[in-house]
Parts: sequence; C-alpha cells; structure tokens
Amino acid sequence: MRLSLLLPALVLCTGMASVAPAMADAGGGPAVQATPSGCPVEAWGSLPKTAPGLSPGHIDRVRAATGPCADRIVFDITGPTPGFNVRYVSQITADGSGAVIPVAGGARLLIVVNTNGHDINTGRVTLQDVPRINSRFRTFRALVLAGDFEGLTSIGLGVRARLPFRAFTLPGPGKNHNRVVVDVSHTWR
Repeated sequence: MRLSLLLPALVLCTGMASVAPAMADAGGGPAVQATPSGCPVEAWGSLPKTAPGLSPGHIDRVRAATGPCADRIVFDITGPTPGFNVRYVSQITADGSGAVIPVAGGARLLIVVNTNGHDINTGRVTLQDVPRINSRFRTFRALVLAGDFEGLTSIGLGVRARLPFRAFTLPGPGKNHNRVVVDVSHTWR
C-alpha cells in the first residue's frame, strides 16, 4: 500500500529533474545545475570569454533574436571554426583609427570574431550590415561594426547594463559552416 503512494511521487520528482539538465559554462567552467526556469545565467558571469583559433574563412551574416532568458547574436561563418574574444569595455573604438564609436546602452561588449568580414579570395565585403536593434530586445540596445582588419572582425554591442553573458561556437548549418554565438542575459537571475 505504501509503495503505491510513493511511486507517483517518485515519478513526479524524476520528471522534474529532467526539466533542468546540467549545462557547462561557456567560459569553460564546471557544469552547473540549471535553475528551475532553465536559465543558469549566474554561471555565465560577466568576465571575458575567449576561445583560441583563427579561421581563414569569413562572416557571411549576423543575426540577432530575443528569447525567454537572453538576447542572442549569431555570427554565421563560412570556413573553419574561428576563435573569439568577448568582453565588457568602457568604449568601443574603430580598428585602425582608434576613434570612439558611440554605442547606446548602459554597458558595452566588444565582440572580436577571429575571422574576416570579407572573402579573402575575392576581396568582396561579406559583412556590410549588422542587424538593427529595436525595442523588441530586452537587453540589446545597439550593434555597430568596429572593424575588419588582419583576420579579426570587431563588433560593438550596446546592452542595457553589465549583465551575465556567454559565448560559444556551434557547427553548421551546412558543410564548412560554423557559428559564433553570444547570449546576454535579461537579468542576473
């Protein structure tokens, strides 16, 4: 009799545990248990995130979207997986000239993708436009191209405040394509 009462409770607890899988910090930290909302943003932190590597490919396009936990920017890359360096900075400056580029928001993320914003075989500029940031984004405020120089592409991202973020790479879509993804949380919790 007691077993029949415990079985539904055990099934309920097991089902709840599968809703929040462990996720690894994009900065290479240990796996952490997700919060019940599925948004483990405390594990992301606001310190720089980097990955080594330089890709002879180029950025095809940049996409931005908003989700339940964070706003996301995706860099579609043609070629091998590039490294990246993403960090908060006091201002965004243009590569080469060092001129300050005004960027709306309470904080600024400098995103450097270790690949070109142009096709090195043809010279064709492949990264001419960045997505327009509008009021549908809870965290993003502005996005600007800061430079494409010597195999590095720099992008300035204005955000509402200094919030947790993560950066990582994904394969695809398609053969010889990769993505660099940056998520910036809506809140610290």
